Amino acid sequence: MNARTHRPAHRTTRRPAHRMAALAVAGTLVVAALTGCSAAQGSTATSSTGSGTGTENTSVTSSAGQTAQEVLDANLAYSETAALADETWDAADEVAVTLSGDAATADGDGVTVDGSTVTITAPGTYRLSGTLDDGQVVVASAADGVVRLVLDGADVTSFTGAAVDVQDADQVSVVLADGSTNRLEDATTYADTTSENAANAALYSTADMVVSGTGALEVVGNADDGITGKDGLVIAAGDITVTATDDAVRGKDYLVVTGGTLSLEAGGDGLKSDAADDATAGYVALLGGEATVQAGSDGVQGFTDVAVVDGTLTVTGSEEGVEAAVIAVSGGTVDVTATDDAFNATVKEAEESTDESTTDGSTDTSDDAADGAAPGPGGGGGDMSAQEGASLTITGGSVHAVAGADAFDSNGVVEISGGTSLLEVPAGSGGGEGAIDANGTVTVSGGTVLATGNAATGQVTGSAWASATLDGTAAAGTSLTVVTDDGTELATFALTEDAASVAFTSLDVTAGATYTVQADGQTLGTATAEDGLSGGMGGGMGGRGGGRPGEAPRTDTGTGTGTSV
Repeated sequence: MNARTHRPAHRTTRRPAHRMAALAVAGTLVVAALTGCSAAQGSTATSSTGSGTGTENTSVTSSAGQTAQEVLDANLAYSETAALADETWDAADEVAVTLSGDAATADGDGVTVDGSTVTITAPGTYRLSGTLDDGQVVVASAADGVVRLVLDGADVTSFTGAAVDVQDADQVSVVLADGSTNRLEDATTYADTTSENAANAALYSTADMVVSGTGALEVVGNADDGITGKDGLVIAAGDITVTATDDAVRGKDYLVVTGGTLSLEAGGDGLKSDAADDATAGYVALLGGEATVQAGSDGVQGFTDVAVVDGTLTVTGSEEGVEAAVIAVSGGTVDVTATDDAFNATVKEAEESTDESTTDGSTDTSDDAADGAAPGPGGGGGDMSAQEGASLTITGGSVHAVAGADAFDSNGVVEISGGTSLLEVPAGSGGGEGAIDANGTVTVSGGTVLATGNAATGQVTGSAWASATLDGTAAAGTSLTVVTDDGTELATFALTEDAASVAFTSLDVTAGATYTVQADGQTLGTATAEDGLSGGMGGGMGGRGGGRPGEAPRTDTGTGTGTSV
């Protein structure tokens, strides 16, 4: 937050909802028709928190099952910031700022130049071009109004701090001029690391900021982050490449991607929002565009929510792919690869989020604290009680998750009612507990899901499942087709990892029917649908350390009556 604590005028209030449940999916090679359905949004639901030998029914108010748009609508409004991308201006009113080596010139008011430091002191439109070898562009505008920076072939490298440092402004719009190529690189060590709003990114803003335009922008964050907004941050357009020591792109109140093409490489998190003092802030929303992320920690992390409404998200590598208290996917295409959980719904305590406004080269420690709920008497996840407020909901879109541990993991509940999900836990990955794992209920009432490896831990309600042990191992690259006994093809999935078993569900799967899994017309496995499926307990906590490193995936069916094939 900047010194004037500016926020958009329109704000909504959201009370943290209680989201509980009773656990997860156990699976091996069985087809199970399971009863139950999710409670309507905001309604009172009865959840079983039994450990397998008995149940304890608890009535809770659940907000699980919301669409991504509903989750987004309950949060702090981002629209005022996003609207800046659509504003037009008169080119005659622009102030041209020419960068030249270790100096700069300006042809109008609102700009001062001191050696290699360019300081913008008033709202207006400033077109920056040229190269600044060792300098900074500073924005220090105390007046109300938009500071618009049009980058038109601008290349700024700083040896003392951020390349662009917005220290004070009402709102900021960074526009990438048509056909332009721009570059921002910060120092390895910053001169100021202690003041309240000390910059920590190559492109840094204390005010709400939007990045738009059809040009290209390369950002190199040597000390810490690549792009950081300490209020709200919207990426609306542009061809943006970020390489950062810590987080690639980070907003405080929110990070919203509505368009553009993002290629992100981060030592820490790829896309992140981390406000911990407001239940309506600290969220990441993907509404369009295309983002590709390679992360040393989380691919996408929201302190409160991650909402995917549309667009394409590809996390090519991460420790955990997508993490937040509430994760909701309703559209778009999401492809996540993680060494731990691909999707992890977990509620963090406020103290787990650290203020990253330092440039000492250290990385974020918010992920190092233990995530998850305290041990309790119930829950299918290893005798862990469900965590209030944690939910993972898929209502639409296309999801592909490859995980070293769990593909879908929730310390609360999992609800799937639409979309297509391919969940892969590679054979022999070790430590993988289940493709779907939760401390609370898992309800699949719609959509199409295929899970490889140990399909789940615990029990799933709301749909019929067809699970089959494959005749041998289906190699990565194999296209598996699920076929009914009359030859009707229900779905085809292209594996990216080896698989020895699969579990499949859709609205077309019926209890008592026979299904086969084929590859190139050859049958690899067969199963008959049966009512009920209960897996071995032991789902464990979400978050780092929640799995059991080195433990082989389970293939037992617990107390279920399903038949392995």
